Amino acid sequence: MEDYEVIIIGGGPAGLTAGLYTARAHLHTVLLEAKIPSGQMAMAETIENYPGFPDGIPGVELVDRFTKQAMRFGLQILQYTNVEGVELRDGRKIVTARERKFSAAALIVASGVRWNKLGVPGEVQLANRGVSYCATCDGAFFEDLDVAVIGGGDTAVEDALYLAKIARKVFLIHRRDQLRAQKILQNRALKNHKIETLWSTVLREIRGEDLVESVVLENLKDSSTQELGVSGVFIAVGQRPNVNYLRGLVDMDKAGYIVTDENCATSVPGIFAPGDVRKKALRQISTAVGDGALAAFGAERYIEMQNC
Repeated sequence: MEDYEVIIIGGGPAGLTAGLYTARAHLHTVLLEAKIPSGQMAMAETIENYPGFPDGIPGVELVDRFTKQAMRFGLQILQYTNVEGVELRDGRKIVTARERKFSAAALIVASGVRWNKLGVPGEVQLANRGVSYCATCDGAFFEDLDVAVIGGGDTAVEDALYLAKIARKVFLIHRRDQLRAQKILQNRALKNHKIETLWSTVLREIRGEDLVESVVLENLKDSSTQELGVSGVFIAVGQRPNVNYLRGLVDMDKAGYIVTDENCATSVPGIFAPGDVRKKALRQISTAVGDGALAAFGAERYIEMQNC
């Protein structure tokens, strides 16, 4: 058993920020990352909405800066350490990862989410080259261009409305003959002259050499196909929190997001959940950073109380 004061699961902006704060507070901390520190921000070619970088910054560079800063204060990061389970034992949090066991007084869960993918040809090859899963992250790159949004729920319709402020034309592509989004969102989208909804239609292929050039669509009612010229494809068919290892231990909502208070504390004392993994309204780097700081502060206070 490897003993620490704090264990952090996940090396995205929330986890790295939490690690920076706990390391600076001289708490013996280890960060467990399934791959390499990155999170969703590494997927962005350029990040333009994170304060302090007026000309934007490549996602991989921002990850590198986060990581170096946290490590400078002594944060220990274990890469390629996939967490398999968490249990409680005598007030300690026991984390199992790749046949190793880690023990700590406080646990910070910052393992983020996975965007659902469609698995169509061209999706992987053109990721970050016109294929995006986050309109608020990448929409600014498509000013006065034609784009497609795939989906019919709240996220898809909100993305279409957001992109309509930037793009020349937005094609909202939905496999059913009615949207699943809230009525108020549906009404706004259907009244927006820049949004054209293609009903009973599915995406079959994304085409392009270095960048997205077009999509191949199929109409489910008559099986007809068409090729539609677009510069961007925003896939909004849901996302899943990376919390399988934690199910049954802390309170979650129906979608699997961890329920926390305003300070990122979960239903289990000593377990905190910052960033995209928790139930919240906005999932951005800036909100994840704030969550990470709150979780670290909460962990420090919890450990102090345990030592009293």
